[in-house]
Amino acid sequence: MANALRLITPRLAEVERFISAQLADAPESVREAGSYVFEGGGKRLRPAMVLLVSRLLGYQGDRDVRYGAVIEMIHTATLVHDDIIDHAALRRGRPTANHRWGNQLTVLLGDWLYTRSMELALEVDDVPVMRVLSRATIEMIEGEMIGLRMSGRLDTDEATYMDIVRRKTAGIFAAATSIPALFEPAFARHRATLTEYGTHLGVCFQIADDLLDLTASESSLGKPVFSDLREGKLTLPFIRLLPRLKRSEREKLAQVLTTGHLGADAERDIRALLDRHGIVDEVRQVAMSFAERATACAAALPAGVERDALAEAPRYVIDREF
Repeated sequence: MANALRLITPRLAEVERFISAQLADAPESVREAGSYVFEGGGKRLRPAMVLLVSRLLGYQGDRDVRYGAVIEMIHTATLVHDDIIDHAALRRGRPTANHRWGNQLTVLLGDWLYTRSMELALEVDDVPVMRVLSRATIEMIEGEMIGLRMSGRLDTDEATYMDIVRRKTAGIFAAATSIPALFEPAFARHRATLTEYGTHLGVCFQIADDLLDLTASESSLGKPVFSDLREGKLTLPFIRLLPRLKRSEREKLAQVLTTGHLGADAERDIRALLDRHGIVDEVRQVAMSFAERATACAAALPAGVERDALAEAPRYVIDREF
């Protein structure tokens, strides 16, 4: 994976320059807040997927850079809006944009990123790609709305959780991996496989992310641990844990879910419950099952270092550290 990522490092730098150019032409408020958000870092995994798949297919143009940037702009817009919805003060160890500039400007920044992303597809009359992007964006918004409806509720089941994950996370991964198949007619035969690959990779990524919220340190996460639970989100580890708890233990979780308050004693008790029931290992196996599905999809793609990287990517997202 690392070797393949080095191959696309120059293209990733072009993606960064492309995004910077969009912000440079924006109004001052968007330019200032947008630059701050993008300077916050991140793995740039989604644009890396666009570039890797484009290279795997043998694409020679520059649409991979444009759409790598577009995918990252859409992803960043979701993060900006999520931080507002969750009242988050930290992301990757830095104050969030909403914490610095307030909700009003930050909502508009997210709106600008979404709309400018679509405009970038329209500028080159790329209607097929825009259909993929608009569908992924709509599904992300719908996933957020379903998640809001379930906020603070103990009755979130696994099917609902997976529906939210497929909409909010897997859809944009599937867009990133499948859009290059629209660049040339000869690439179209790989589109279904690439869409399936991206979907499984996205689900794997989100489950691994949910586990990191429980297992990583606050310094490595760049935000408080158990953030999902504090924000009223019942993720897969807790969905699997709840049926195994006594009433008093369920009530302790419910209190955190509804109040957002998690003291040191309650955190220690919840960790003990997770350990006692082997939840982390169990849920990691669920992530691994989606990783295996993604890897199987990659095996059907053209051979080469890029395919090897795509095959390794699912394990990378499970084992990654922030």
